[in-house]
This record gives sequence, C-alpha cells and structure tokens, in this order.
Amino acid sequence: MSDVLVQRDGAYTTITMDRPRRRNALSREFLLDLTRAFQDVAGTDALGVILAANGPVFSAGHDFADMAGASHADVRSLLQTCADLMRTIQSVPQVVVARVHALATAAGCQLVAACDLAVAAESAGFAAPGGKGGWFCHTPMVPISRNIGRKRTMEMALTGDVIDARTAAEWGLINYAVPDDELEKATLTLLQRATKGSPRSKALGKQALYAQLDRPEQDAYLYAIEVMAASSQTPEAQEGMTAFLEKRPPTWPA
Repeated sequence: MSDVLVQRDGAYTTITMDRPRRRNALSREFLLDLTRAFQDVAGTDALGVILAANGPVFSAGHDFADMAGASHADVRSLLQTCADLMRTIQSVPQVVVARVHALATAAGCQLVAACDLAVAAESAGFAAPGGKGGWFCHTPMVPISRNIGRKRTMEMALTGDVIDARTAAEWGLINYAVPDDELEKATLTLLQRATKGSPRSKALGKQALYAQLDRPEQDAYLYAIEVMAASSQTPEAQEGMTAFLEKRPPTWPA
C-alpha cells in the first residue's frame, strides 16, 4: 500500500504523507510516490494542493536506512530524487500549501520551504540538525536559505537547533503560525485567498516568479517584462482588464 494519500475535496486536493511508523522519513520509494502524486494532480483541474502529514512528526527528513553504508553514487542519486520532488512542487500549476502540524527537520524542513506557502501549528518546530552532527544539511539549506536570508540561514544550519513556529513565521520560513486547533481552517483560508482569479494566469505567474527569483535584478526585469508582455495577450489578461474598465466581475475563459 502507498504511504501517500491523495484526496480531492471540491477545488482542492490534499496530498498526505502517511508513513508515521518511520516519522514520514523520505525514503527513495516515498520520494518517488510523492513526486508521482504531485505530477498526477498537476494534470487535473484542481486549483490548489495541501501537503499534509499523519503521525507525531511532519517529516524527519531523509531515511538513514537508505543512506547508511550507501555508495557515493547511490547517495547522490537519492539526493537528486529529493531535489526532483522539490522542483516538481514548484513547477506544478497549482498553488501548494504545506500544512505543518508537528516537527519538520532536515529534508522535511526542506519540503516545507519548497512549497509555495506554509501554515504551521504553534506546537510545530523546524530544524536543520546536520549542524549538530556529522553530516551537514547541504541540500535542505537550498530552499531554506531562499526563504529566510543569510544570517538566519547560518544560525539554523550551524546550530542545528529547533526553531518554534512563531519564530519560523517571523523569519519567513512559513506564512503563519496558528493555534493547533485552527490549523486546518487557517490553511484552507490561505489557499482560498491564493487561488482567486484566473487559474491559467496564476500558474504562469507562479512559474515565472520562481524563474526570476534567483536572477540578478536587471536580468529578472528583462525576463519578467517578456513574460508579462506576452501574457497580456492571453484571453485571461484581456478579460481582466476589460472587466475592470467596465466595472463588472470578470468571467474567466474555460
């Protein structure tokens, strides 16, 4: 049986990590199952995706049972499989929100950082614990550093300490920290806010945002100008502008 549960509810799909016996550790098979789940949802008309988890831990990161004693080539391949999942999350047309109910560490924290948005329960925590041990969290720090900035990245990476959900929100790792009993409602509310408007326009916008984020400012402007100029010709853009001028609600093309 798959350790990944996929459930459609109205406009949204929830992908749930269901490997509590292993603290939702990201084995190779589990990573591949998660990647396939996102790829499958990408081909549907769902407007948004919630990434959730069952059990006492959101995700403990890589499954060391896959890695202890593995060859250099095997570990590289596994890390590439993990990176492929992160890129898949950012490439799907839907808005992806992580709903973090508990501890997310190492590659589990990487998973949260790779999502478009994230909401966490106040009891949740986040860590890149490699700094405390013998194997530094090199790949988890790629998306984490792009969320929280240089000095806070260094603090997380070098100390390996857990930061609480409120701190994670202040640092920009997540969008909101909320009381535990409000987590599901707050996550859905954010997803509803983030999926208003034309789905096709939003999908293009999400992908273009990721494409320009790591470019120098001048290059980012050149790229964004071309994308925005081209997208102005789409039916969605024309309808949005016309509806605004005519002071009426827009009707998005099917």
